[in-house]
Amino acid sequence: MTVTELLLARADDPRPGLRFEDETQTWAEHVRECLGLAARLTELGTPPHVGILADNGPRFSALLGACAFSGAVLVGLNPTRRGEALARDVRVSDCQLVLTEEKYAPLLAGLDVPVSSLDSLEPADVAFDPVPAKPDDLLMLIFTSGTSGEPKAVRVTHEKIAFPGKMLADRFGLSSSDTVYVSMPMFHSNAIMAGWAVGLAAGGTIALRRKFSASGFLPDVRKFGATYANYVGKPLSYVVATPEHPDDADNPLRIVYGNEGAEADLAEFGRRFGCHVVDAFGSTEGGIGFARTPDSPPGSLGKPTAEVAILHPETGKPCPPAEFDADGRLANGSEAVGELVNTAGAGAFAGYYKNPEADAERLRGGQYHTGDLAYADAEGFFYFAGRLGDWLRVDGENLGTAPIERVLLRHPAVSEAAVYPVPDPVTGDQVMAALVLAAPLTPVELGEFLAAQPDLGPKQLPRFVRIVNELEKTSTYKIVKRKLSAEGTHCSDPVLMLTKGKNSYQPVPPRTGSPLA
Repeated sequence: MTVTELLLARADDPRPGLRFEDETQTWAEHVRECLGLAARLTELGTPPHVGILADNGPRFSALLGACAFSGAVLVGLNPTRRGEALARDVRVSDCQLVLTEEKYAPLLAGLDVPVSSLDSLEPADVAFDPVPAKPDDLLMLIFTSGTSGEPKAVRVTHEKIAFPGKMLADRFGLSSSDTVYVSMPMFHSNAIMAGWAVGLAAGGTIALRRKFSASGFLPDVRKFGATYANYVGKPLSYVVATPEHPDDADNPLRIVYGNEGAEADLAEFGRRFGCHVVDAFGSTEGGIGFARTPDSPPGSLGKPTAEVAILHPETGKPCPPAEFDADGRLANGSEAVGELVNTAGAGAFAGYYKNPEADAERLRGGQYHTGDLAYADAEGFFYFAGRLGDWLRVDGENLGTAPIERVLLRHPAVSEAAVYPVPDPVTGDQVMAALVLAAPLTPVELGEFLAAQPDLGPKQLPRFVRIVNELEKTSTYKIVKRKLSAEGTHCSDPVLMLTKGKNSYQPVPPRTGSPLA
């Protein structure tokens, strides 16, 4: 299956294809624009790599279609990147041209690649025969979030976009009568594979929002008549945090699909807006993907297919099922927590662009290594435990950050939480957490709350807690933990320290250096 096939199936469709703000384009009009832009791209010679630096909009969609028709490759550039970081992304993805919205043009000053206004590329008024496409032909380069280093350009083929679009449209019974709402950034995989491609495959209407807005979500759903929307975890929580109204469920939304949603947010979103929320596990690379099912226990990722295993990072052997004590605490974390691995091979991973070292790291021993930590219960349901880079070594025991974050988020005053390691003065790590508060929380209240959580082990108890106004995130809403870990307690934010032998916290004077010294 190819994106070219999906688009050509809509070539004569007079029904609404794209809606954006107060504009509507039929599918026939949109495909015609894609073909006209494809003709322009062929004027550049060899099918080029075309960078796009823009918010969501019809021209973004049309340019993706143009690349599908012409054999070119669309490179999604991140508008939150700056200076050398952005120039580096343009270089490593071999862009021969960058098309940008005017407001982002200053970010590209001095670039040694031609830069043009996105709107200046007018469709050619000529007949154009699409270049034949195969499922494994490269169509996009999408960068990873870069939370643990420089973003890597993931090779995204026609099939990698078309297959999930068709699969999700079929799974949820979507058709030409549905409207797919896309507010996640289109330079990233979630919007393309779980949003744009779904609307295209269903033959429904794609409603685009320039940028995500929590307060604008429900008004948009009603305005566009959206029946399906895609998400990533943090934006879902931002919508839940908006003031509730008695008529929130009075909307056409039926299905919301995405990943990394917090358990409480998934349930609350479905209750409040009267829709079915389906949370899945996956990544831009696509080496592993599975979703929760109705029988999935609270907090679990779901139950994957047989080839997905949890392997111990040191031994490479399958980890045993998790064991829990009477209070629900993980009793064998060092043995049960391991890396999620596709033992059958690469899955949908088509490799990184011109990065054989990163490919080799992902595909060690012919198996796809996600870099994600997890453990499984006796019934085979998986639970996320953090990233390999998040792994904490406390008193000789390996701990994942995700279970600690889930406990912290239980407190009604905590709206966001990030757990990360800071060096222990003797050996290994100590646990530190950064919290964004929605209401006042005293050190005493925090200590008492954590002490009362039966499934929070003594080694999981944060030694330090930093109170922040906001957590720095990538443009795809992933928290940049490496910076928090590097700063430790060297910050101007309020920092609390656990009193040894007691379940209480006390303030640490700002900028006094690490109290570990």
